[in-house]
Amino acid sequence: MTDFFGVLIPFLLIHIICDFYLQPDSWIEAKKAHTYRSSKLYFHSLLHGVGLILPALVLNIDWRSTVCLVAIVAVTHFVIDLWKVTTPKGDNLAYFVIDQALHVLVLAAIAFHVTDGVSIDAVLQHEHFSDGVLVVCAYLLILKPTSIVISAVLSKYPIVNQANVTEAKTVAGADTQAETDTQAGADTQTITQTITNSAVAPVTSVSPISDRASNISGLVAGGELIGYLERLLILTFALVGSYAAVGVVLAAKSIFRFGELNQSANRSMTEYVLIGSLLSVVITTLIGAIVSLGLGVKLK
Repeated sequence: MTDFFGVLIPFLLIHIICDFYLQPDSWIEAKKAHTYRSSKLYFHSLLHGVGLILPALVLNIDWRSTVCLVAIVAVTHFVIDLWKVTTPKGDNLAYFVIDQALHVLVLAAIAFHVTDGVSIDAVLQHEHFSDGVLVVCAYLLILKPTSIVISAVLSKYPIVNQANVTEAKTVAGADTQAETDTQAGADTQTITQTITNSAVAPVTSVSPISDRASNISGLVAGGELIGYLERLLILTFALVGSYAAVGVVLAAKSIFRFGELNQSANRSMTEYVLIGSLLSVVITTLIGAIVSLGLGVKLK
């Protein structure tokens, strides 16, 4: 019993089964409605503790450690779940991730305790530790940091709606004529400057966000989520050396985007989407290629 992961993986398996397959929706609703007064919360927590008896027997953990294991997991699971159901907006994805991370940390701490001869130094000196850190860094880089880089680049190429530009110029010309007719003796240069500042300036500096909000319908932040999923797939394929699959992902996205771009009368919108998509693919592929070289992954 010297393998940390050999202990942690069975614990995680029991956690997944108990938390997602043996917990009916009625239990979840009861926990939300009655919090600490819900009997389902106690049953669910006890189920997690008792469920670990099976891997404890398989791993030959002594009965004293098994009793402590059941008690610790049941109590900590109760506390974590109680926190989640009593927190406003506890159903949000962020709280779900935190909730699961806390459960996994508890199981990892127990696995460290019951595993013989395992220490932090042993984990740090493991032959694959640096490779794991490199892969984690790669996945972290392609998410929020890459989105920031893409947004910074796209901010230099705002979407300009040609119809709005034409309409604004027409209004500016009409305003100029009306102002000239009513104030024949006024200074022509002053009138022209006033009209230019009030009518033309807002159009020549169109904001990508405001223009997209008024001309594109879709999910809120849907584009960002699509970008995340796309980059996760590309990096995963790159890390296993399957660059042909990267081409499949790019081709699939192009097919879905083709109809939207083909029907768009705004050329700047088409260019905007293409720049963002290509930046996403290029950055992720480069990161994947660099990490793959560091890991010695062979191309497939």
